[in-house]
This record gives sequence, structure tokens and C-alpha cells, in this order.
Amino acid sequence: MTTKSFCEPFLSQLRCDLRGTLPGRTAQERMAPRPRLGSQLADQASSAARQGGVLVLLYSHAGQIFLPLIRRPDYPGVHGGQIGLPGGGYDLADSDLIATALRETSEEIGVHASQPQVLGLLTPIYVTASNYLVQPAVAWIEARPEFQPDPYEVAELIEAPLGTLLDPAAQQVECWSVRDQSIEVPYFAVAQHKVWGATAMMLSELLALPAMAAVRGADGCAGRV
Repeated sequence: MTTKSFCEPFLSQLRCDLRGTLPGRTAQERMAPRPRLGSQLADQASSAARQGGVLVLLYSHAGQIFLPLIRRPDYPGVHGGQIGLPGGGYDLADSDLIATALRETSEEIGVHASQPQVLGLLTPIYVTASNYLVQPAVAWIEARPEFQPDPYEVAELIEAPLGTLLDPAAQQVECWSVRDQSIEVPYFAVAQHKVWGATAMMLSELLALPAMAAVRGADGCAGRV
């Protein structure tokens, strides 16, 4: 199967999935820490919550589908050193939160906002630690972009194969002590990294979409086309 012959029906199904009824909270909760650090989800965010947008940027490379994740630099703050999707806070110059996600992706990893083809939106999620209501957008680029990470914003760019995220062996759980609380933390093991928290919850919803069934079965190897 060629990449093109696989990707066209995959993208068509993915667009359809994103326009329909989303898996939402049920899928997000599969990768939520237990007990959750703060009980609020998107529909429980306060009116004082800030708005943000992140981008799930899918692209084809070397016969597989990937998406970029970033490791934040170590800094004082709730997200220092963590793995996340490119994105950030809404700016008054942004037309909407999709524009926020595209702008931040351009600033953080050098993918110009005009390059991605936006396919649709996932369910917003409220991040209690930073008081952000985050809107994930899903986009596609035909081939691997020429990434140019901003060293101030990005300590490391991680190109995660979609097949790895879909592999049940990559979905693991550990007991952690977070903010003086003992919790069970589901995470995606990607190379030497642990992708957890709101990022893992957003990815969990993406992976629950019907389009992903085709990726799992492509040529008998998840994510390879």
C-alpha cells in the first residue's frame, strides 16, 4: 500500500470523525491521572479561565504517520520540563483558537501557519494547574516539515509515530507523587519520554476516533503505510 493510497481515505474519515460526535470526556478520562489533579473538565472551567490552543499536526514520513511533541525547557512553573503539543495562549490578534494553535506552532517549531491543512477540532479540556481552557485542533501536512524549534520555547522536538501511540504496550501506568499527592498516572511511552496529563488526555481522544482503526491495521503494522 502506498502512502498516498492510504492517506486519502484516512484523511477523509478523520475529517468526518472530527465533524461528528466526538468521544469527548470518556476518551480523555482513559489517560487522566487518578485521582485527577483537580476535578474540573472543559464544561466546568471558571469564567476566569484563560483560553489556549494547541495543534495535533499529523504528517507522513518514511512510510509512517507522525506528530510533533515538544519538551518544554526546565523553568519554575507547572509545565516546566513537560512534554506537550505545540501551542499556547490566545492573543487578541488571533481570529480564533485555531489561529492561536497555528501561530504558536509557527513560533515554537517553525511550521508556518499557512502550511497545515486544518481537519477539525477535538474536545476542549480544562487544565487546572495553569487555569487554561485548551482547544486542540487537528491538522495535516503531506510531508515532514522542516522543523526549526525555538530554543527559548523548546528544549527538544519529539517526532512521535502515530503507530507507537496506538500500540497498547506504549500505554502504561505508574504511581507518582505529584504536588504532595500520591496518584496513578497513565502515560504514553514515546522513546525515553513519558507523555501524561492533559496532553495524553487529548491524544487519547484522537486515538479513539474511528479513523484510527485503519492506521492500526495498515499493512498489519500500526501506523506504517
